[in-house]
This record gives sequence, structure tokens and C-alpha cells, in this order.
Amino acid sequence: MASYGQLGNDRGYSSYQSGGQSYSHSENENEFARLSKSVSNNIQKIVKNVAELQRMVQHIGTAKDSTDLRDKLHEIQHYTNQLAKETTSYLKELAHFPQPASASDQRQRKMQNERLRSEFSDALNNFQTVQRTAAEKERASVHRARAHSGYGPMDFAEEKSSDDHLVNVGGFSQTKQVLQMEEDVDLQLIQEREEAIVKLESDIRDVNQIFKELGVMVHEQGEGIDSIEANVVSAEISIEEGVVQLSKAKEYQKRSRRNMCVILLVVLAIVVLLSLIIWAASS
Repeated sequence: MASYGQLGNDRGYSSYQSGGQSYSHSENENEFARLSKSVSNNIQKIVKNVAELQRMVQHIGTAKDSTDLRDKLHEIQHYTNQLAKETTSYLKELAHFPQPASASDQRQRKMQNERLRSEFSDALNNFQTVQRTAAEKERASVHRARAHSGYGPMDFAEEKSSDDHLVNVGGFSQTKQVLQMEEDVDLQLIQEREEAIVKLESDIRDVNQIFKELGVMVHEQGEGIDSIEANVVSAEISIEEGVVQLSKAKEYQKRSRRNMCVILLVVLAIVVLLSLIIWAASS
């Protein structure tokens, strides 16, 4: 499990802040590439950790189950949950990153963001599935442990007071003390596992919130791209209209020149005709 325990090593945990900073075009592209790589690396870590969690969850309630196994499972699960939160933060930064000038670059970024969100969503789905499986198995395990120990709905203090009426002489007293110590350890272990389940359920709710935030990002990004594409189309239409108007102006100019030539020819013909008439009359 190579990815566990390396949260934020690529860039520093939540270290990048885009607000209030300005980048040149090359810096913009480099920072976008670094941020995208951090998201991709985190997704790979989540995928690897989920595979490890799936393997560990299979041992819950079996002969291979142990306190060490549960502790490691909870640690990896919680770390992966934090990793998912970090990845969500990075994706938000990518979604609000300054857009490049050209429409083709904008579309390329859109596709890259969509791919990263899709891969993250798939990894998150698998993570949430293993979270729920672990919670179900641990609840069932605690239920069996309580039933086996006799500490179901009955309070431990009540159980202890009722035992005080049992045999309390000779070797029986010493045996009872040993049994009581074992029961105390069992009860403490059960309580610790119940607390771990509560934390696990809290992490599951965190993942649900991440899915909601992803949905908002997809919606906002979709509207932003639609607006960009609409502006591009509008600009193309304006250019086409300008070309049409220019073509019409050229046509009007040609017609005007032809009309001027015709008028000049008519005037010249009239002048020639008048000159001939005057010359004929004088002779």
C-alpha cells in the first residue's frame, strides 16, 4: 500500500491559493498543469487505498480479525477521507482557474476538468461503498460481541451489582475477580469499537457532502462553458454579418461607379449633339 500516509506531499496540503494572484500565460499554464497532476496523483492514492481497505474489510468478523487490523483500517479510511477533501479543494481551484484566450484551449481545459472529476467520482463511489461495508460489518461484530458478553441493553453497573450476590468465598472470589477484569476489558473494547463506528459514519457523511459539491461544480462549469460557447458563436455571427455588409458596400460602390459612367456618357453625347446642331445651323 504505497500511497497511504502521504497526504499533501505533492504540493503541500491546501497550499495553493488562486485568489488575489495574477499569472502570466506561461505561469498560468504551468500552475494549471501542476494542480491537475496533484488531483491525478490523489485519485491514484485513493484507488490504491480503497483496494487495501477492501482487502482488510473482508477479515472483519473472521479469525483474521484483530484490534490492530481495525485500528489500521480506521486510520487508512480516515486518511483517505481527508485525501478526498483535499482533492475536492483542488478541483474547485481548477474550476475557477483563469480561462485561456482561445476557444480551443478553453474546450481542452473543459475536457480535462471533466475527466478528472469523472475519475474522482468513480474512486469516491468505490471508497464510499467500502466505507459502508466496513460500517455494516463492524456494527454486526459489535452486536455479536455484546450478545456474547451479556452486555446488551442491560447497563454494566446493574450487571455488576447483580453479580455481587453470587458466591464470594474462598477461591471463588479470586476467580470472580479475574472474570470481572476480563469482562471490563471486553466492555472497553466494545465501547472503543462503537466509537470507531461513529467516526466512520461521520466520514461517510463527509463523502456525501463531497458528492454534493461535485454536483455544484459540474453545474457551474457547464453554465460557464455554455456562456463561452455562446460568446464565440455571437462573435462568429458578428464577423459573418460584417463580411456581408462589406460585400454589400462594395457592390453599392461598383453600381455607383457604373451609374456615374453612364451619366457622363449621356452628357457627352448631348454636348456632341448640340455642337453638331449649332455647327449645321451656322453653316
